[in-house]
Amino acid sequence: MADSSARLVLAVETSCDETAVAILRGQELLASEVASQIALHAQYGGVVPEVASRNHLRMLQPVIDAALNKAGISLSNVQAFAATCGPGLATSLMIGTSAAKALAIGFRKPYLAINHIEGHLLSPFFGNPEGIRPAIALVVSGGHTLLIQIESFGRYHLLGQTQDDAAGEAFDKVGKLLGLPYPGGPNVDRLAREGDVAKYDFPRSMLDSDDFNFSFSGLKTSVRYLLPKLETVSLPDVCASFQEAVVDVLVGKTMRAVKATRLPVVAISGGVSCNSRLRENMRAACEARGVELLVAPPALCTDNAAMIGYVAAQKLAHGELSPLTSDIDPNLRLVA
Repeated sequence: MADSSARLVLAVETSCDETAVAILRGQELLASEVASQIALHAQYGGVVPEVASRNHLRMLQPVIDAALNKAGISLSNVQAFAATCGPGLATSLMIGTSAAKALAIGFRKPYLAINHIEGHLLSPFFGNPEGIRPAIALVVSGGHTLLIQIESFGRYHLLGQTQDDAAGEAFDKVGKLLGLPYPGGPNVDRLAREGDVAKYDFPRSMLDSDDFNFSFSGLKTSVRYLLPKLETVSLPDVCASFQEAVVDVLVGKTMRAVKATRLPVVAISGGVSCNSRLRENMRAACEARGVELLVAPPALCTDNAAMIGYVAAQKLAHGELSPLTSDIDPNLRLVA
């Protein structure tokens, strides 16, 4: 049997509206293919689960074939199959897990059920020669805003989480309020670069609370109430001021966690970690405190199968496999 740390793993990610497949040999990424459905869902202003699942069914085989061709291998070479089992949309998760299980059965290979959040959590360490280290991790996406203390692989402690909207959800909802194309987050970021961050004084909810939790629904509501009061709306100024409020809270809470734990590494991940202002301000805050900042490359920040394969490779190296009877869990948590 090959060394578990160098097994060929095929990973599938279909938790929402991205059909993604990656192939890894141990920690080496051989192929990562993603078929986006953004254009399909843009007309609805958000993800429609039924549309997403139908297109996963249509796209999964071609994406698997593309990944195999890029990696230069056949399915018979794969030594383990992995898939996201949650959290996510139930009808989407079913497509990926069913395919990975079927392949595992057909080729008599191990199956690994992977937590989507753990994929994001560990993505900043992918390719890092020092591996997974103790760190304060900020997972910030359309569905999640979490502060987690990482001790080592599989040993995580939840420090705080959003009490309402996730940061990415707030970005997208404000983008919709402003009439920006879907998804709103990247478009808010783009316009904010031309705006005045101090033009509007939006609230920094829970910034000074005694815990590490977040709240962004009030900020979104504040933007909603402001717009009718303006004679003319400067989209860059609103975007910049809104974005600054979100970033202030994310950076402030993260730095407070660093101070409390005295950990020397900050890792940020998830789709919102692509935000240019968050990266800029988090980098400056880390440099001021002598803390190392790890951020995954943009291709590993949004939903992808490479991060799922990375977690699967870690599990294989630790001798962890999943039963074929394991089920999806749309509300799966990483830590209590």
